[in-house]
Amino acid sequence: MTNDDILTALDTQFSLDKENSKVVVVSLGVTGLSVAYFLHRLGLQFAIVDSRKNPPFNDKLLAEMPDVAIFTGGFDQTVFDVASHMVVSPGVSMQEPIIQQALARGVRSISDIDLFACAMREPVVAITGSNGKSTVTTLLGDMAKAAGKKVAVGGNLGIPALQLLSDEAELYILELSSFQLERTSQLNAVAGAVLNISADHLDRYANIDSYVEEKQKVYAGNGVMVVNNDCRYAGIKPQGNRKILTFATQGNADYTVLETPEGRSLAVHGRAIMPVDDLLISGVHNQKNALAALALGSVIGLPEAAMCSALRSYKGLKHRVQFVAKIDDVSWVNDSKATNVGACVAALQNFKDASVVLIAGGDAKAADMSDLVPLLKTKVKALLLIGKDSQLIKQAVNDCIAVLDLGTLKKAVKEAQKIAQTGDTVLLSPACASMDQFTNYKERGNMFVSEVKALQK
Repeated sequence: MTNDDILTALDTQFSLDKENSKVVVVSLGVTGLSVAYFLHRLGLQFAIVDSRKNPPFNDKLLAEMPDVAIFTGGFDQTVFDVASHMVVSPGVSMQEPIIQQALARGVRSISDIDLFACAMREPVVAITGSNGKSTVTTLLGDMAKAAGKKVAVGGNLGIPALQLLSDEAELYILELSSFQLERTSQLNAVAGAVLNISADHLDRYANIDSYVEEKQKVYAGNGVMVVNNDCRYAGIKPQGNRKILTFATQGNADYTVLETPEGRSLAVHGRAIMPVDDLLISGVHNQKNALAALALGSVIGLPEAAMCSALRSYKGLKHRVQFVAKIDDVSWVNDSKATNVGACVAALQNFKDASVVLIAGGDAKAADMSDLVPLLKTKVKALLLIGKDSQLIKQAVNDCIAVLDLGTLKKAVKEAQKIAQTGDTVLLSPACASMDQFTNYKERGNMFVSEVKALQK
């Protein structure tokens, strides 16, 4: 689309134009920077506010766009007072008082995904869920590439949606968080999926029903709805004549796991297409991820052979049940991406009983950690806690197994080496966010890998 086409779409959908509109971009992180580039290219008036004194991209933006006003060290009221529109980055709660006041005055909220939707014509696949969305997003991207498609992959994962925009792209595949979905109104994906839902981000939502409601906005529009039949929270209300594809490993579904004389197989409408053992990614949760990707791929016309080829070569992502090393017959596994209870539960299910030394903890985001108890009792021999909510976790698990509060990841790794015995696995699967002690889950995972490799020296 040309800039004029995009401006027409923005004016039509949001009354956003060059002459009369003033946009405040809230937060100068990765998303905020992508929004700034986009607005600047279109010649729209905007300013940026950030509560941090030195946002990560402050110097970069000043160097590239010296004419743009940036207000840091707090949310400047005067900026909001003159704004007609605002783009609030996903990391900032819409419940911030100054944002609520702006909404009450009639300032229109737009998301980066809304801007993206007004600027593209190619089909979009949208993927959300508490866990597995990065895996399914990248896996589907690999399937599309194997089929010869020019595909752009990103969103909440990796490259922000607005930076994916390209005249070359034939297809967009977006990972979307609940924070992105809650402030988005223009998305109409050709296929959308809620992979699963477990308690997460309850520090930002009143209850799990509110969280579920935001997740299900991925189904906005008239595209195909891909639904997890195994997840009690993923049920959907009938929506007109919408086409629905289901996936599951535990019951009837369009895409499922089938028992055959040769073993378990991924199946489509009761037809086995590929042995489960051909997958390089392990665990029942990854079988579900594979089924979801197959269902989404079928909607956009990807050949089954290309999808199966991609499945056979897909090795998974870093920080997601990533094997690090085997030292003295003890395996060390990095699952730092497990930022909620459901992800930790999924990881623990991969290991044999009473064989895991689990390192967990961080920012619990008000989640109920007692959901870990059943698997702690069967899979884990010792729980080593780190981070600010360690006492909350300790109380929740109620001494169902041996618990040690170590405080830091470095101390936990050293203690795990003392406890682990031949055949055991030391698993970093925090069930918590990382921002209490780290920049993000990647930094936490990288430190774990570094500390483990230091044990080999």
